[in-house]
Amino acid sequence: MRRMLRLMSQSQWISLKYFYSRSTNTACWCMGFALILLCIGGIDGLFFAPADYQQGDAFRIIYVHVPAAFMSMAIYGLMTISALILFIWKIKLAEIFLKVSVPIGFWMTFLALATGSLWGKPMWGTAWIWDARLTSEFILLCLYFAIIAILNAISEPNKSARTASMVVLIGAIDLPIIHYSVYWWNTLHQGSTLLRWGQPTMDKMMLYPLFIMLAGFLFYTIGLIIYRARTEILFRERKTQWVKDL
Repeated sequence: MRRMLRLMSQSQWISLKYFYSRSTNTACWCMGFALILLCIGGIDGLFFAPADYQQGDAFRIIYVHVPAAFMSMAIYGLMTISALILFIWKIKLAEIFLKVSVPIGFWMTFLALATGSLWGKPMWGTAWIWDARLTSEFILLCLYFAIIAILNAISEPNKSARTASMVVLIGAIDLPIIHYSVYWWNTLHQGSTLLRWGQPTMDKMMLYPLFIMLAGFLFYTIGLIIYRARTEILFRERKTQWVKDL
């Protein structure tokens, strides 16, 4: 463990200066890919994908709802990994990734819940019900809010990051609950159409734009996290010589 800690502390990959210099164009490329993919997927899903035989055109909201829900969990997964690295190796870059990811995850979760409510109204006859999937996703939103509150309430950065990390690690138990809730309990929410053994249950004409939208949301999230991380690095390192040289 000590040897691994020494190797990681000496690695240039975790240096804030190295990350900043190497990520100069990455955020722009990610945002560019995201814009292209979201345009293609959105147009294909809204205008060219066939209507669902049960839900009609109302199903098209999945092209925003599903990617937002997926990213809400993926971002929390990234935060969980960052929290573990921060606790074990106390790496500043992990602390920064954790901090900058929280508001993005919050708004992705909010978007997933909002679009789910819009979808639920014509499908279920109600915009909200304390369904297992909806409730566990709402708990995820509360976790994001609590972490944001902790990061803003504690002025000392290291202390706030470690306290937030504890909440992140405890709250990680909600991720498998969200995913398996439709299998463990009787819920109104439909089962998984993508992450299942065997083939997805959607028609290919509907499925391709969904995959494109998922990729677009992924690139957008990566680009936004990198951009925010670079901004946070500049703020934290503003008194160092290399930032002054910029």
